[in-house]
Amino acid sequence: MDVVNQLVAQGQFTIIKQPLGFIKILQWIFAIFAFSTCGSYSGMFKMSVECKNRSESDLGIEVEFEYPFRLHQVYFDAPTCKSGEPERLFLVGDYSSSAEFFVTIAVFSFLYSMAALSVYCFVLEKYRENSKGPQIDFVVTAVFAFFWLVSSCAWAKGLSDVKTATDPEKVITYISACEEPENRCREVYDPKVSGLNTSVAFGFINLILWIGNLWFVFKETGWMAAFSGTYVPSQEKQPAPDSFGQQGYGQQDPYAGSQGGYQPEYGQQGGYTEDQGYSQGYEQQQPTSYSNQM
Repeated sequence: MDVVNQLVAQGQFTIIKQPLGFIKILQWIFAIFAFSTCGSYSGMFKMSVECKNRSESDLGIEVEFEYPFRLHQVYFDAPTCKSGEPERLFLVGDYSSSAEFFVTIAVFSFLYSMAALSVYCFVLEKYRENSKGPQIDFVVTAVFAFFWLVSSCAWAKGLSDVKTATDPEKVITYISACEEPENRCREVYDPKVSGLNTSVAFGFINLILWIGNLWFVFKETGWMAAFSGTYVPSQEKQPAPDSFGQQGYGQQDPYAGSQGGYQPEYGQQGGYTEDQGYSQGYEQQQPTSYSNQM
């Protein structure tokens, strides 16, 4: 108990309030709904065969079937209305592959969601230390989203076939006594498949949740920076100078700045005048002997 209390005390349960953790909880819950509504199903329908000779009639033929819907193994006994032993008939079809695939994906989604929630709550800092954890999470989430699409579509088609194979009006056509016009055959009770319809709905809800979760996991991977153009390679060659005399690679002119050397000032004025002759503007004064007029 001390270990459990310590883990609970160290847990970061605020992640549950964020979309990354909240959607994982929804995935965990709806995965339970998906495999429970499909994997625990059992149904029954009833028919009646009323023979011309009432003593041979059977007004309560019950046919039970359940997950994983191997209907070719489900049988029932029906009267022949010919003063003989009842005949044994089997339903048609084996739809276990789509049903078991759907339940398997739901179970593994439940387990992965529970494991991911544990990582988010207890080792979130290590999860975000580098991009490997979020990237693995993104790939697994994308795989589960794809499998939810495939399994939900397959099970929706399989459920449609199960409904057709367990339709009492169709099963009645298998009974030879019902081919005689003097015998009367009818359905008494239809199978209730509302739970199976709900399982298909939960399958597509899980598909939406896993696809929606891709965006929030993608933001944790660090790939967004690369796609947005903010990623700069660490080793990138700088362009060479376009022409001779152009300074490259950030070097400065050794003759510029505060270094010593001859640096003429081109902003000073100079020129030739009639009174003083040719003079230069280097802040030099003319000798006094030249200032006297001849």
